[in-house]
Amino acid sequence: MFSLPQRAFAEVVGTFILVVCGCGAVAANVETAALGHAGVALTWGLVVLALVYTFGDVSGAHLNPAVTIGFVAAGRFRVKEALWYIPAQFLGALVAAAALRLLFPEDTLLGSTLPRGGDAGRSFAFETFLTWFLMLAVLRVSTGAKEKGITAGIAVGAIIGLEAMFAGPLCGASMNPARSVGPAVVSGHLEHLWVYLAAPPLGALLAVATDRLLSPSPGQG
Repeated sequence: MFSLPQRAFAEVVGTFILVVCGCGAVAANVETAALGHAGVALTWGLVVLALVYTFGDVSGAHLNPAVTIGFVAAGRFRVKEALWYIPAQFLGALVAAAALRLLFPEDTLLGSTLPRGGDAGRSFAFETFLTWFLMLAVLRVSTGAKEKGITAGIAVGAIIGLEAMFAGPLCGASMNPARSVGPAVVSGHLEHLWVYLAAPPLGALLAVATDRLLSPSPGQG
């Protein structure tokens, strides 16, 4: 059984890897144009898939404050644990963004999430929807048959890749406050950061409500 500090440390390491690989792909594509938008989206999906299987049995591989908040709201995670997890996720993202600054000194954004054309309202709506879909899938694949749990990484990674593919050019497809805060703070691009701090938790809470509507009532099979 892993202790709470060990689990929180796994969240630091996992979120660090997530941001280095995902935002690193964005920065590498800016520099070389080798990946293209599809390559960047695929990178996000693959790194999440890999991290779910790497850290899932240690910490649950939340790697995202919105997911942790969603699990708390769903009654599957204690507030005490969240108070360890959420700072750990932000720490991992900040350290990752600092590493990217060293690796890509000329990059001014480091993979920061910004609304296309400055349209914060549309980005807020997108980020809420994207996180709602992501959290709903996380809740549904993390319960039930054993086979469902085995394929959870594939399902979650596929959704991340899908959402990054179609919404990334419009809003950044963050779905993750820590992923947005790290590059924003290190690059100094704090404009519209409120969108990426507020919309994902809202989407996660809406997903919890949706999941409850989809769950069988007591006494039903």
